[in-house]
Amino acid sequence: MYWLRPAVAALAALAIALPAAAQKDKDYEPHVGQAGKDVIWVPTPDEVVDRMLRMAQVTPNDYVVDLGAGDGKIAIAAAKSFGARSMGIEYNPEMARHAQRNAERAGVAGRARIVQGDIFVSDFTQATVVTMYLLPALNLKLRPQILAMRPGTRVVSHSFSMDDWEADETSSLDGRRAYFWVVPAAVAGAWSLELAGGGAAEQLEMALEQRYQKIDGTVTLGPVLGGLREARLRGYLIAFSYVDDKGVRRDFSGRVSGARMEGSFRADNGTEGRWTATKK
Repeated sequence: MYWLRPAVAALAALAIALPAAAQKDKDYEPHVGQAGKDVIWVPTPDEVVDRMLRMAQVTPNDYVVDLGAGDGKIAIAAAKSFGARSMGIEYNPEMARHAQRNAERAGVAGRARIVQGDIFVSDFTQATVVTMYLLPALNLKLRPQILAMRPGTRVVSHSFSMDDWEADETSSLDGRRAYFWVVPAAVAGAWSLELAGGGAAEQLEMALEQRYQKIDGTVTLGPVLGGLREARLRGYLIAFSYVDDKGVRRDFSGRVSGARMEGSFRADNGTEGRWTATKK
């Protein structure tokens, strides 16, 4: 009887096992309702995928990250139909490999990739668009991480909201809902507001309160503490108005960049100028 040496035997066993594993991956087909790490797998209908990506106004300049990628259809659609770069993060390794094969079959493997990973520890901070179809508790668990992303990042969720973080838009399609948010800049606090234009320079104190994208505040006008009107925040874009101590309304619009804001203003007496604000 002929006996293989241990090392040779191990190589022979590996040679047999590798094709078997590859065939198992090739034959893998997910089924609706199969258990995952935190959710069961239910695919998002194609028409809802399309609406989600259109709500986010995805373009070829975007990097779309799908959290809980499943069979990869959202990441694939972002690349194939919208020309974006995309990545799907899927916990199940067999599903992740299956989804990557789907991307290859769709001809978008160069722009879309699906990786195996845990969405709660994976780094997706470079995304300009985040999509997900999770459960309410998981959305809430992810919410602090999403709110810490770059202001202006667009977020779309199939079926489930983020509790008291109100959506900027809710769409309904065949009984299914999709929720859309824009990650807001952090603007709460005291600001030193400087105006230049209209023949004079002014320096005022402004205080902003914030609850997600909803903002309000006051501006100090000598002895008067005036309230802001129509204060709005959308990503890094901010707008507000106030009536000064002479009864003149000034409308402001601008951009937030960390601890600094800047933009232009126009008064209803026809004067115009620039403004900057620095966080105190």
